[in-house]
Amino acid sequence: MSVEPREPAGRSAKPWQILSRPPTPKVRCGIFPSPIADITAFDALVQDIIDTNPPFGCTAYTEKGGVAIDPVTRSQERYDAKIVYENLEADTVGDVSVQVASVTAFGTVASHVMDDDTLATAIGGTQSRDTGKDSFYCKLKCHDANSEIYYVTLSRDRIRVSSYTDDAICAAVETWADGKPALG
Repeated sequence: MSVEPREPAGRSAKPWQILSRPPTPKVRCGIFPSPIADITAFDALVQDIIDTNPPFGCTAYTEKGGVAIDPVTRSQERYDAKIVYENLEADTVGDVSVQVASVTAFGTVASHVMDDDTLATAIGGTQSRDTGKDSFYCKLKCHDANSEIYYVTLSRDRIRVSSYTDDAICAAVETWADGKPALG
């Protein structure tokens, strides 16, 4: 027995008709003229975004279930400290990169590695920090006044705005970045 699909009275049968297409999320990236100086300056910049009103015009919102969410929140973080080991001839004989998930852990772990003479002996050199090769990454989840959720990702040498559809969002982030001396 075959069953024919039935349409409500007055409608034509057009299966899977696309009524409208949602806007396509966009991504925009900018490179800073010079890297952010250090972890302290980087964290101050991130915290400034979270604390300053926020600067992109973000608003607090409520998730399903009634949970209040701040306008900007840290979504993902990663911080890499670089320690190099040199022999008596100043040749690099090894290096260690330590990756952690918070600014607090960054300093603590780097200090522990620097203080580990057993590790230095095993590598065959004297340890020193190579702060120029440290890397920082923080992805911020932002809620725009138009109810759009988007992300601003900062690293030591660039900024990325992603998952936005309204060009005014990117313009607000660019205006903020242009006014920050720490970004060059």
